[in-house]
Amino acid sequence: MPKPSNLYLLAYNSLQAVAWAVCLALSLSSFVSTKAVNGAYASAGDLIYFLQMVQFLEVIHGAVGLVPSGVVFPLMQWAGRAHFLFVLRQTHEVQESPSVLITFVAWSLSEVIRYPHYAFNCMGSCPSWITYLRYTAFIVLYPPGMAGETWLMYQALPFVKKTSLFPDLFAGLSYYNFLRVLLVCYPFLCLKLYLHMFKQRRSKLGKHPKKKKR
Repeated sequence: MPKPSNLYLLAYNSLQAVAWAVCLALSLSSFVSTKAVNGAYASAGDLIYFLQMVQFLEVIHGAVGLVPSGVVFPLMQWAGRAHFLFVLRQTHEVQESPSVLITFVAWSLSEVIRYPHYAFNCMGSCPSWITYLRYTAFIVLYPPGMAGETWLMYQALPFVKKTSLFPDLFAGLSYYNFLRVLLVCYPFLCLKLYLHMFKQRRSKLGKHPKKKKR
């Protein structure tokens, strides 16, 4: 009989897979129906925000040992996306930026591959082509996603500077200055996550049985 934790993870990953497929459909349908790149947030923004908040559970999953992912990298990815959405939701002037569509599509494509992979593993058997996609598609999808996040935060800077919606942080550091520092560091943080994914890829796909020499 499957363990309760396994059933929970199967349900969680299956629901996330379906929900992100809906996000992808909403993001693309706005583009297809209007032939414009400025409708992604209006179509899918609220659902993506909700799913991203729910994804904090994955940090907890790693912290309590429910999954072997650990805490650091899931937290880095969650925090990066959550901060992007925070800026996006508070800065209405950038909600119609093309960077939103680019980011939403890259995120959604990544998740409609990642979550089915997890769900199949919970059932004890994952098709090899899904495993291959899980550890290969990121090579193409991560760069536009990261670029979209960075581009939008850069576009938001002048609006963040003149609004009072963003309170000062610790030691009198304004959110505007924090965002400027983050933009300098962001490419290096993204690169760290990107290289971590390559390391995972080698560990999952790079193992080939050695032929014995006669």
